[in-house]
Amino acid sequence: MKAVCEGINLSEAVLKVVKACAVRTTVPLLECIKISAVNDGITLSATDGEISIQKTVKAEVYEEGETCVPGRYFADFIKKLEGVQITLSVEGGRMEINYADSQSFLQVLSAEDFPKISTDISENSFTMKVEDLKKVITATSFCCATDDSRPNLKGCQFVISGGKVCVTALDGFRLATITAPVSASTADMDIICPARTLNEIEKMLPAEGETQIFVQRGMILVSVEDTVLTSRLYGGEFIKKENIIPKNFSTVVTVDKAALKSSIERAAILVRSDKNSLIIFDISAGTIEISSNSEIGNVQEPVKADVEGHDIRIAMNSKFITEAVGALEEERITLSFNSHVQPFICTNAENKDVLYLILPVRTANNA
Repeated sequence: MKAVCEGINLSEAVLKVVKACAVRTTVPLLECIKISAVNDGITLSATDGEISIQKTVKAEVYEEGETCVPGRYFADFIKKLEGVQITLSVEGGRMEINYADSQSFLQVLSAEDFPKISTDISENSFTMKVEDLKKVITATSFCCATDDSRPNLKGCQFVISGGKVCVTALDGFRLATITAPVSASTADMDIICPARTLNEIEKMLPAEGETQIFVQRGMILVSVEDTVLTSRLYGGEFIKKENIIPKNFSTVVTVDKAALKSSIERAAILVRSDKNSLIIFDISAGTIEISSNSEIGNVQEPVKADVEGHDIRIAMNSKFITEAVGALEEERITLSFNSHVQPFICTNAENKDVLYLILPVRTANNA
């Protein structure tokens, strides 16, 4: 194999593809990037068994061939060569990298045993505006679980029906759900897509336009320009949000988002090293009093609010409430409560298409 390409183009491609390389695996090829030089381009491929990314860059190919290079080492090295032209050539068990007046070598592995990446995924599809797809991903993916005890909670559920998609994520302590329009769909769908996959899709999306997402046999495919991402979907039943989200509330609070967020963030500073990062809302007529207490000190701040219903004192994880409030878009938001032991919800004051549910933390003195 021998090919010549611009360093900036190769670097951009490698930095996208390396995200799919496995970390800490017993299969060395899953830590590699496969490089295929064919016709007038170089195709880079990587997979960890769950997600796969392929990207093609233009190149002058003098000798076709393929090989596998250590992914992260190759990415870090090529990133330093963005301003020069690069020649890649493979002979024996190593790759020669020529740039400017210099040359370096990397040990390579045979590409024969590299996992086959199937891109024949086209049975069903749905299409969304880029801005809507980005919005549903950023609004929900941070609420997915990160441990392996319940694998399907590491993904977001997409339910597509009637020209809309409802996206839901939860980790056992909080839930996020959002509804957005779908431009087109070939069928109703109910899939669970890994949060990691969604975050990589978001990074590869263009600034505007529409994106078509293909689904088939527990797999998903997204193609943007010269980048193709495929990923397996999670199986199993997803928790029915209708059984979790309360329908009625005894206390409803409308408050300025900026004022509430600033106060929460200050209260969170003193408890950030605590296990639950606990802060307390003491809600009464016209006020949310936000407090936190730790060995370092304490914070107690009143925030003006419109309060309807009963007074309530409720404790919560400061990270969860900070992220939920920060993800809402309107200047005024609504918090709805029932009791100090029941989940509460956060929404925009006007547009209710996005909702966050948070479980409170039980304490000895928040009754």
